Amino acid sequence: MSDSTIKTATLRGVATIEIARPEKKNALTAAMYQAMADALRAANGDASVRAVLITGQPGIFTSGNDLEDFLQRPPAGADSPVFQFMQALMGCDKPVIAAVTGAAIGIGTTMLLHCDFVYVSDEARLAMPFVALGLVPEFGSSVLVAERIGHARAAEKLLLGDPFTGAEAAECGIANAVLPASEVLNHARRVAERFNALAPAAVRESKRLMRARDRARLPEVIETEGALFRDRLRSEEAREAMQAFFEKRLPDFSRFG
Repeated sequence: MSDSTIKTATLRGVATIEIARPEKKNALTAAMYQAMADALRAANGDASVRAVLITGQPGIFTSGNDLEDFLQRPPAGADSPVFQFMQALMGCDKPVIAAVTGAAIGIGTTMLLHCDFVYVSDEARLAMPFVALGLVPEFGSSVLVAERIGHARAAEKLLLGDPFTGAEAAECGIANAVLPASEVLNHARRVAERFNALAPAAVRESKRLMRARDRARLPEVIETEGALFRDRLRSEEAREAMQAFFEKRLPDFSRFG
């Protein structure tokens, strides 16, 4: 199954989900989130699939939400496409491998926290600029980032929105390894194909054990983040940030207290 922006294919036991909207820097729309959610659920229910591989285009993983689409179709609740995608990724019992080259912005970074293996290029640039857009962290990142890298560095990444390199992502445990850009996808695919030789039920149960704590607590965290995120989308701060983004200028938050 495929469309113009999310391409899916299953080959040698690996279900690949490819974000394919390079002309818009792989910015994600509601329709794309729905397609990825559907693809993840289909892969999880397909006995021939042993692992899932998520990738973007050469030089770009995803620039995050398509802001124009996001403002026209803001997530209204747990059944919104973006939250369906979150639930499908968190609920996938099979190993999920991400291959990241270029930019991984916003949910492009936070989704990596829910993948089991992450391989990034030496050109990768990750960032979670939620506050800069007048918003708050999402997809459990308000908890997971601090747990993964410590509060001090999490404050840099989530409050200041400081970008970081693939090498730093690997050093702080967000990625497994940093590789030359030309090698990332093939390496990730080789890792995914290794699961063809492993006992599938043992893999699934082991992943469930490893993710049990997150699956128990993160739905409430994500619900709280999501409610605040939706409120922030309607805020004057977010309106100023979005307008500044579209006008290609720095936002002016001086009138806010």
